[in-house]
Amino acid sequence: MTTTHFRTCNLCEAMCGLEIRVENSVIMTIAGDKKDPFSRGHICPKAVAMKDIYNDPNRLKTPVRRTADGWEAISWSEAFAEIVEKTRAIQTKYGNNAVGVYQGNPSIHNWGTTLNSANFFRLLRTKNMFSATSADQLPHHFAAWQMFGHPMLLPIPDIDNTDFWLIFGGNPIASNGSIMSAPDVAHRLAAIRQRGGKVVVVDPRRTETADKSSAHFFIRPNADVFLLLALIHVVFAKNGVKLGKNADYTEGASLLEKCVSDFSPEAVSAVTGIAAAEIEQLAVDFMAAKTAVCYGRVGVSTQSFGTLSQWLINALNVLTGNCDSTGGAMFTAPAFEILRKSKAETIFNRWQSRVRGLPEFMSELPVAALAEEVLTAGEGQIRALITSCGNPVLSVPNGEKMDKALENLDFMVSVDIYINETTRHAHIILPPTTGLETSHYDLTFHVLAIRNTAKYSPPLFEKAEGAKHDWEIFQELAHHFKGEMGDFKPQPPENTLDLGLKHGRYKISLQDLKDNPHGLDFGALQPSFPERLFTEDKKINLAPPLLVQDLERARHYLAADKNEPNAAEILLRKYPFSLIGRRHLRDNNSWMHNSERLVRGRNRCTLLMHPEDARLLNIENQQVVKVSSRVGTIELPAELTDSMMRSVVCMPHGYGHGRANVQLDVARRHAGVSVNDLTDELVLDDLTGNAAFSNVAVRVELAV
Repeated sequence: MTTTHFRTCNLCEAMCGLEIRVENSVIMTIAGDKKDPFSRGHICPKAVAMKDIYNDPNRLKTPVRRTADGWEAISWSEAFAEIVEKTRAIQTKYGNNAVGVYQGNPSIHNWGTTLNSANFFRLLRTKNMFSATSADQLPHHFAAWQMFGHPMLLPIPDIDNTDFWLIFGGNPIASNGSIMSAPDVAHRLAAIRQRGGKVVVVDPRRTETADKSSAHFFIRPNADVFLLLALIHVVFAKNGVKLGKNADYTEGASLLEKCVSDFSPEAVSAVTGIAAAEIEQLAVDFMAAKTAVCYGRVGVSTQSFGTLSQWLINALNVLTGNCDSTGGAMFTAPAFEILRKSKAETIFNRWQSRVRGLPEFMSELPVAALAEEVLTAGEGQIRALITSCGNPVLSVPNGEKMDKALENLDFMVSVDIYINETTRHAHIILPPTTGLETSHYDLTFHVLAIRNTAKYSPPLFEKAEGAKHDWEIFQELAHHFKGEMGDFKPQPPENTLDLGLKHGRYKISLQDLKDNPHGLDFGALQPSFPERLFTEDKKINLAPPLLVQDLERARHYLAADKNEPNAAEILLRKYPFSLIGRRHLRDNNSWMHNSERLVRGRNRCTLLMHPEDARLLNIENQQVVKVSSRVGTIELPAELTDSMMRSVVCMPHGYGHGRANVQLDVARRHAGVSVNDLTDELVLDDLTGNAAFSNVAVRVELAV
């Protein structure tokens, strides 16, 4: 018997539609769904690997407990009882904050976890909440909150209608879009140029996206903020401000003009590595475009001025009339609304981390503080940890320190399908079902999409006997933790979805989505201000006090920066190179490396390096080099390429599967090394505490 199943791929943000042909319960093909109105038949290699994850012999299907003799299978009831008993005991003895929580990136890709994990974690009453947000995108949320009134009111580039797309630190051809759900970016990017528009990329590396762009500017790592300040300086200097329809509900333009007055193109040329004339022309071209949008992603967020940069990106769009307008930075109108007005007066710095005093944001502390909160003795020390869908040993700064911290915990629980670099430290692992066994609706990424659509995916396969979905796990954990007696039947997320859709802006139901398996298209993004604004006065704030104050850090940095030294002078420094990260289309952070079809081929865990830098160090292509930073040393092959800016090196994240007791067969054969054994937990965006991965000071030399 042959059947065809339609669903949304939930492995990244692109929400590509899949057409899966199944014969006698065996997946025969996975292809793009050409009738999906959003993805239009596009998929990437990761989607095909969903079959590998479903069939992976390393995937856990029942709870396991770590013992002196290895892992043993246990029942769900036994697992829940032990988790509640030991968690309560630790909190009774040491206080609520003695239990910490870490939520990884896949949490937001699984709607059962999104809807149900918070209810359980709130019962813990701990302030030690951490997630991948502060290793990635926190600056986006902070800037949106300060300017538009809500941390999830994030501007989305209207790339299907823009004439000028300016990209800072993003590589959407490799990422499939990020904080911009946009399948088939390559063709959408090409369409901009075909209609006479421009795509300009600013990045220390000439990325896959830069190769397809109209122009590319190399920029020194950590200098994006200065280029953005100079661009806005030129806008004011050339009387290029045109607020358009936003004029009546925008405030702070005069103060912003004063803030940027000292940051002329000439003043920032040396620190950025871009000629003043080129900076001015870039600003002029952006202002002259009929429609334009500036977009910055992970390379901008993960630096010490990440939040300032995201603020200025938004401000550039507002000042040039490209915010909430067609072809500019737009805002979605999702069928299921997740934006709610916070009852709290603020969502920032209500408490601080115990050791370093790093600020809370949206009820979470910066993840760079997690390891020290475990390792530092005293009142409030984290003694137990619950991780969900995360692998912080490979994904947070100073992974070796994190590894050591996990070894020191009294108790650890992981919700995960693998025994990996992090979960090997857990005392109990609770494995949820996988994507093909679950239903799916993208609660978050429909809010970040370049078009308003909605799509529901029923499960392809029945879950195995005795297995549990993520929503069942979290609901039952909460039930056990509250000590409620009697029968308990977890409620599926479909109940919440149906209610939200019926009360949403399009007044549809879950049945409507079931009747339209390819999805529903509600059209292009439309202007929505001032109604969509969440600020109290319904105005865009161009000069939020917290961000204006933080500009002083940038002023001091600029004053201290000298003219670009020559290559010989750079090499005399202890750590002469700036290390940045990258990702590949076949990589999905750290957890898809156990698919043979994704990892086969040439080694992708290499150090990209400019040939002239290598020549000065007597390094040849593919030679193994030793890379050292303040926190550690790793070895990997050097890959020489003129796509790198001089004095900048680059390696991917998510590798490093060679640690002991990791039960991932394919991943261990293609282990690579972890970039986060080099990144520094002390180097942060001082305002928010977001990790600064994109400017790590390192030394490179031939391995002995």
